[in-house]
Amino acid sequence: MRVRRSGAVRGVAAGLLAAVLTLAGCAAPAPERPATGEIQGLLDRHARALLDRDEAGYLAGLDPALAPAARTEFDRLAKIPLGGWSYRVTGVDRTGEGRATARAELGYRIKGYDSGPATTERVLDLTERDGRWYVTGDRAAEGAPQQLWQQGEVTAATGRRSLVLGVGQSAERLREIATAADRAVPAVGDAWHGNWAGRVVVLVPASIEAMGRLLGGPAASYRGIAAVTTGRTGGGPTAPADRVIVNPDAYAVLGSFGRQLVLTHETTHVATRAQTTGATPVWLSEGFADWVAYRGTERTAAQAAPELHRAVQAGDLPAELPDDRAFAFGSDAEALARAYEGGWLACELIANRWGEAKLAAFYRAVGAHPARDGAVEKALRDVLDTTPEQFTADWRAYLTERLGQGLSGGSGSDGS
Repeated sequence: MRVRRSGAVRGVAAGLLAAVLTLAGCAAPAPERPATGEIQGLLDRHARALLDRDEAGYLAGLDPALAPAARTEFDRLAKIPLGGWSYRVTGVDRTGEGRATARAELGYRIKGYDSGPATTERVLDLTERDGRWYVTGDRAAEGAPQQLWQQGEVTAATGRRSLVLGVGQSAERLREIATAADRAVPAVGDAWHGNWAGRVVVLVPASIEAMGRLLGGPAASYRGIAAVTTGRTGGGPTAPADRVIVNPDAYAVLGSFGRQLVLTHETTHVATRAQTTGATPVWLSEGFADWVAYRGTERTAAQAAPELHRAVQAGDLPAELPDDRAFAFGSDAEALARAYEGGWLACELIANRWGEAKLAAFYRAVGAHPARDGAVEKALRDVLDTTPEQFTADWRAYLTERLGQGLSGGSGSDGS
């Protein structure tokens, strides 16, 4: 608590007390000078050396015990065409005499692919010796994801519109993914006329467990999910760069159509990222990505939405559009499939009834709203001239129309 003192007597008493403390050698110690600027300078030099491929400079600010691991990381990063690498110190805690722990945001850009950096949080332990700081420990912050190059030797496959980076994957598999990603980019560009890079970076870890570490979550959450796109919604052109992360186990069991569908879906998320905000419901973002992926294919509704098809035929017509909770990873697989399928058919309804341009305008209008509350309602009114109640009724009727007839077109598998 800070106490305001006033009056001459108190002033004299305070002065006498200070004099006594000084004479007795009990003066309060001066606070240690902050190390933030010096640590930031150290990390700036470290980053510059990496970009310049200066190994000696890269190791100069590290404790010798870190040198073997740092050399390995330096060599692995040589396989990645880096266009930027930087640290931003966000906090420093003194942990003892000449010791500190710093928190920093690491940002890196891949040349020719990223308009903004991909970011992650790091925690660094430091020691001061002879007036200079040295890094003695470097680890991911709690909950922060691991990076691909920390999982093993990186192999790269460069496509015309894609860069695929893998660990523990054959060059043939990475080239096949790059080919599919190259097809996905123009398919997305034909459906979404937005300002995006028109290129995609795909990461392929060695296992689903490694995928979980790249995403900072348990592997079980992604079992059966063929790919996930990272990135921060609503950040505009300065938002952290997106990465499509492939689940090698689930992706491997898909046929050529399913693999192409997955990469087109995820590339749509990359393209629409700047217009996808906290106001955008998941049914719209996931439904739009599926709509783009299925657009122009010959899949019937029964084939593309097998779980919802079965539910509708059994008389279990959804009462309302799926809420965000229905899309949670690790939830019931059949319920999750129905949520995706319901979102896709909602977007297909808009494209078929109001037109593809109106669907894109609706997506943008929802994302441009300042909050989730009222976003869909306003866009339905302003763009489609309808209400939530009427749209829900139209969607339910559309499900019946598209899925209520007898089975046609096979089993509905996308893995052919």
